[in-house]
Amino acid sequence: MAQRKGCLIGCGVALVLFIGLVAVVLFGFGKVLDLAEKTLVDPSVYEAVQVGDPESAVRDRLPSGESFVKEALKDGGPAQPAGSACSWFLSSADPKGGEETVFRFCFKDGKLAEKVQYAMK
Repeated sequence: MAQRKGCLIGCGVALVLFIGLVAVVLFGFGKVLDLAEKTLVDPSVYEAVQVGDPESAVRDRLPSGESFVKEALKDGGPAQPAGSACSWFLSSADPKGGEETVFRFCFKDGKLAEKVQYAMK
């Protein structure tokens, strides 16, 4: 009887651990999808917008860009134009040579003041 009770407890613990692991995997998968939704921009969007376009029209074509990788995307890029507000995004295209392409859009006075793309390792 004691062996049977110990086996049931062990199986219960294993089941709880398995359910916890599944929950963690699903949470991680959700975070990756969230990241993709908020930070990926198609290269055709980058090419389509032009310096001087109204900020609202450009932002309407972009995702929110608010994610935990925003700070990492800022590193390694050129200096921001003075007095501008910039947003950083990853290209949805496949990485080339192991480097991701970063798109940076800077706005000033209600217009797109600069758009820059650069590689990030």
